[in-house]
Amino acid sequence: MTTEIKVPVLPESVADATVATWHVQVGEKFTRDQVLVDIETDKVVLEVPATCDGVMTDISQADGATVLGDQVIGTFSEGNGEGSEAAPAPVAASAPAAATTAVKVIDIIVPVLPESVADATVATWHVAEGDTVTVDQNLVDIETDKVVLEVVAQDNGVIGRIIHVEGDTVLGAQKIGELNAGASAAATAAPIEDAVSSDEIASPSVRRLMTEKGLTAANVVGTGKGGRISKEDVEAAANKPVAAPKAAAPVAAPAQDLGERTQKRVPMTRLRKTIATRLLEAKNSTAMLTTFNEVNMKPIMELRKQYKDLFEKTHDTRLGFMSFYVKAVTEALKRFPGVNASIDGDDIVYHNFFDISIAVSTPRGLVTPVLRDSDQLSMAGIENGIRDLAIKGRDGKLSMADMTGGNFTITNGGVFGSLLSTPILNLPQAAILGMHKIQDRPMAVDGKVEILPMMYLALSYDHRLIDGKESVGFLVTIKELLEDPTRLLLDI
Repeated sequence: MTTEIKVPVLPESVADATVATWHVQVGEKFTRDQVLVDIETDKVVLEVPATCDGVMTDISQADGATVLGDQVIGTFSEGNGEGSEAAPAPVAASAPAAATTAVKVIDIIVPVLPESVADATVATWHVAEGDTVTVDQNLVDIETDKVVLEVVAQDNGVIGRIIHVEGDTVLGAQKIGELNAGASAAATAAPIEDAVSSDEIASPSVRRLMTEKGLTAANVVGTGKGGRISKEDVEAAANKPVAAPKAAAPVAAPAQDLGERTQKRVPMTRLRKTIATRLLEAKNSTAMLTTFNEVNMKPIMELRKQYKDLFEKTHDTRLGFMSFYVKAVTEALKRFPGVNASIDGDDIVYHNFFDISIAVSTPRGLVTPVLRDSDQLSMAGIENGIRDLAIKGRDGKLSMADMTGGNFTITNGGVFGSLLSTPILNLPQAAILGMHKIQDRPMAVDGKVEILPMMYLALSYDHRLIDGKESVGFLVTIKELLEDPTRLLLDI
């Protein structure tokens, strides 16, 4: 069966493309997902992989040809091509050593970013050019607004070029480096030089653009396959400020006036900038108000003290306070559905599920991973879920799925010693509950003064959606459930 090889659908702003490099010739066999041809646009190089095993039968558009989106540029015959095996056999037999020693250049690509993430930053390269790597070794960390993505080696080999260094802003599926698969550190240089000849380093249209800009191939860093230069590379080289290195000199001058004192200036991480933007947005775009209450933690502390050993032995996890907080919040959300809602334009969205965001402090900053379906979890399930999220946050392993969604947030500043605070909303959520330090205080109980472990509760809410009566009732419900945990079991 003959299958057509077509140019991928081009973006709306791209009129045509150029056939950059055919990696197979007529009569050659290939396997499923093997790259057949590179199609070069003004901005990126698109790879056209094989949809199945087959044999190339025709190439209608050679290297350098200008093509349109969805245009047929060749055909291949599906299957292993047993009927035509006799012809290509001598070619394969003539140079078996070259096939086994050839270096295959694999592009190091930024992972596909989630729909809500526009770009990312190259956070840390764990390898340098010329380093030997093994399959599945972590090469580079890519930092988005919420999570850090790891890019691992697809094969054993040697790191070739690193195109985008730490701190560069990159897009999803963008090439940031090259891995010379099957190469050794000593034998890497020669294959790289021969990967693309000088005549093939740029298409005719790109060479014409370099002439117009007064540039040569030596002045432009090619980011395409095998170091090919695209129009985007030429524009970047032409727009690169020449005097940029000299601008850094005056910055160090003020530091000399400090005497023995020093200071350090570092750029904000992408996560920190996102936190700053979202907090300002919450303050400026909502009618935020905070109501307070206090809760006697003695009943929960006595219950925990009585059963914590048995609980840990039975469920293989500690019995902490967070499971009580989550249970109480979930029950209160059931009774006050407006708090479990959010505003979307001119609509109010009421959520019929209970996904609780748990504020977790990590080395990179504060994140709020989501505990899904808290109403369906047992106390042990809640403790295990929170522990797993905390470990992922500490190790930088939180995924976008862990961070997405959430209808209500719990933040526990008490673990750091906070006695009272006013938490800021976690948009687009309508409310957030702040828990604080458990502090022994003298309290009046039945006309007598007792020393009780008290904790302040703070509920910040969007007054556009939640009225004062509703917010106070919600907070009082949590207080009553925590002061009498039996209510959680009896559903009263």
